Amino acid sequence: MKKVVQVVLIGGLFLLFSEFRPVDRKWEKQFSRLDREIRENSKAYATLGDATKTIGHRLTGSVNGEKAEEYAFKLLKSYGFTDVVYQPFEVEAWMRDTVTLSIAPGSSDNFRDVPVVSLAHSPVESNLQGEIVDVGNGLEEDFLALKDKVKGKIAMANINLVGVTGKKNLHRSEKTALAIKYGARGVIMVNGAPGKILLTGTASVTGAIISIPAVCISNESGHEIRKWIQDEGPLEAHIDMHNISKPIKARNVIATLKGKSDEKVIIGGHLDSWDLATGAIDNGIGSFAVIDIARAFKALKVKPERTIQFVLFMGEEQGLLGSKHFVNELKKSGTIDKVSYMMNLDMTNDPNGANTFGRDEMTDFFATVGQAIRSVDSDYKNETTNRAGLHSDHQPFMLEGVPIAGLSGHLDPNVLQCYHADCDDFSLVNKDQLENTVRIASMYLYALSNAENIAVKKLSDQKTRDYLISQGLKEELIIGQEWRWEQ
Repeated sequence: MKKVVQVVLIGGLFLLFSEFRPVDRKWEKQFSRLDREIRENSKAYATLGDATKTIGHRLTGSVNGEKAEEYAFKLLKSYGFTDVVYQPFEVEAWMRDTVTLSIAPGSSDNFRDVPVVSLAHSPVESNLQGEIVDVGNGLEEDFLALKDKVKGKIAMANINLVGVTGKKNLHRSEKTALAIKYGARGVIMVNGAPGKILLTGTASVTGAIISIPAVCISNESGHEIRKWIQDEGPLEAHIDMHNISKPIKARNVIATLKGKSDEKVIIGGHLDSWDLATGAIDNGIGSFAVIDIARAFKALKVKPERTIQFVLFMGEEQGLLGSKHFVNELKKSGTIDKVSYMMNLDMTNDPNGANTFGRDEMTDFFATVGQAIRSVDSDYKNETTNRAGLHSDHQPFMLEGVPIAGLSGHLDPNVLQCYHADCDDFSLVNKDQLENTVRIASMYLYALSNAENIAVKKLSDQKTRDYLISQGLKEELIIGQEWRWEQ
C-alpha cells in the first residue's frame, strides 16, 4: 500500500501525520490485549488517590518520601514482580523552613508584606535588603540590557515569557544563574499562573545551594509591584529566609521484567514531589502510570524480547538526583550501552502522539506504531513530534547518547496553573485521561521492547555533542553547567 506522509510545522515542532499507512498486525493483537486489560483493570487512579490521601506530599529525603518509596515497592510486589529493588543514594538535600518578603518605596520605612515562597536550594540563612530591578523575562538579553543596574540589587523576573513571541524560555534555575552571573544579590520570580498561586521548584542548576536568596511571588503580586514601581519609583525589598540543608538518604524503586536479551528498555517517572501539596499531577500521574503499566505487563504475562525496567526516580525535583545516580551506576557497571531506549513520563496526560526527541531515524517507526494504536483506539491522533528538551529524568540518559521517547498530550489550563503549587492535589486528576496515558504508553513500550530492530543506537560522545547542538540545547546546558565539551 502506498505511504503518504504530511509534515506540518506548528509552534516550532514538526508534527508528522501518517495516512494510509499499513497497520502492522503483529502490534495490533498485543495492543488489543493491553487496551482491554487496562480499560477493565487499571489501578492507576485508585492507587494514586490512595497514595495522596495516606502519604501526602512525597518530598525526597522526608518521612513522606520514604513512605512513598515503600508504597511503590510494595505495590509492584503485589502485582507479581519478584525482581523489585531499592537503589539507594545519599545526597545533600534542601528543605524549606520560613521566609518573608517585605517591600516599601525606597524613601520609606513603611514595608508591606507580600506572600512568598522560597525556591529550592536558596541559602540556609539570608537576611537581605536591596533595590528591586525588573529584568522582565529574565533572558540573557534582558540581563545584558540592565547589567549596570542589576549588580548589587534584587532582580525580579517572570517565570513565563510575557509580551514576546518566537523566543525560547529558560528554566527558573537558569534565570537565577544569570542573576548570579550579573551580580544580583537576590532574585524574585513572578509566577505566570493568574491570581494568587505561589510556585516552588529549584533555583539551582546543579542541585547545590546557590549564593543568593531566590523566592517566588504570585502573578497578582507581580502586577502590583510593577505598578507600584511605575507610580512611585524604586522599591526596596527585604528578604528574610531560613532553610535546611542536610545529608539525606533516598531510594529509586526498580522493577525488572526479564527479556530474552540483556538489552534494556527503561520506562520511568519521578515519584517525588514538592511539599506545598500532594503532587498529584507532578508527578503522580506519571509515576503511577508507570506502576500500572508494569501491572498490566505482568497480568498479561508479557515475555519481551528486551528486558524492561520500570523505574520510579526520587529527587527529580531537587536536581534529577535519582536519575543521575541511576545513570552513573549504569556507567560504573559498564552496562549503559545495553540501554536501547528510555521512555520518560513526567506530567504526561491523555497522549495524542509520541515525541522522538530529535532522532529522525525513529519517526517512521513511531508513526507506524501509532497507526497500529489507532487500529485499536480510533480516537488516538498519532501526532509525532521530534524535539528534545531538558529538565526531567530523561536528561542524564540523553546526555550519554541514549535514545529517548516521550508522549505528547495535554493538561487543562486550570491544571497547569497548579504546577509546583499548593493546589496540585488529587482533585485535578482525570481518571479517563490517566488511563489513556497507561494504555498508550504501554503500547509504545511493548513495541520498543519487542521490535526486531531499532533504527537508532546510543550515540558516541562527539555525536551526542552534535545532537545536543542540533536540538538547540547547548546554551541551556552551558548555563546549567552540564556542557562537558569545549565551548
